[in-house]
Amino acid sequence: MAQLPLDLGHRASFGGDDFLVAPCNEAAVAWLDRWPDWPGPGLALWGPAGCGKSHLAHVFQVRSGARLIEPLALAEAELSGLAEGNGEVALDGAPPVDERALLHLYNLLAERRGHLLILTREAPARWGVRLPDLASRLAAMPAVRIDPPDEVLVEGLLVKLFADRQLAVQPEVVAYLVRRMERSFEAVRRTVARLDRESLARRRPVTLPLAREIVESESA
Repeated sequence: MAQLPLDLGHRASFGGDDFLVAPCNEAAVAWLDRWPDWPGPGLALWGPAGCGKSHLAHVFQVRSGARLIEPLALAEAELSGLAEGNGEVALDGAPPVDERALLHLYNLLAERRGHLLILTREAPARWGVRLPDLASRLAAMPAVRIDPPDEVLVEGLLVKLFADRQLAVQPEVVAYLVRRMERSFEAVRRTVARLDRESLARRRPVTLPLAREIVESESA
């Protein structure tokens, strides 16, 4: 993979070719590239909000045909049906989670040589689960941390999103945004979308004064 997927709002872009790889996510990307040759049936990608976990879940879904499910829906899901087909499942956003349902799903996927990708804010081995069998499986699962985007990646994301929206933005505007805005994928997407809307509404280009106004209003 060469780039990181972005939820562009106006155009979904989750393929592997839409990745921007940086030190904060390169280990996670390398593990997804190894699929389906993981050492076991499970893999966890974990990190703080805004680091891109959900984007990676969609990339895995596109690449593997995985069923994407939220933890709260796991207890009511028909687990055997989830494990059917190609046997690939992505669980996005845990805990809390129904421990017995998760254990049953893990065992079904292992039996059918499928895979379970877990995306969460904390490494599964630290969840403090009560079922010993589930705890042992989670502890043995490779867990890869994803950090928030650094300045280099934020700059790359800004340039890509502006280009996707066909916005001509000067380098000093991008440099200002990199220094002043929150470092998260959601913040980058939100800021570019708002600048696009304001530029259209005011019939003016995205300038440094406009960028400063938007950033200051969001931090007020």
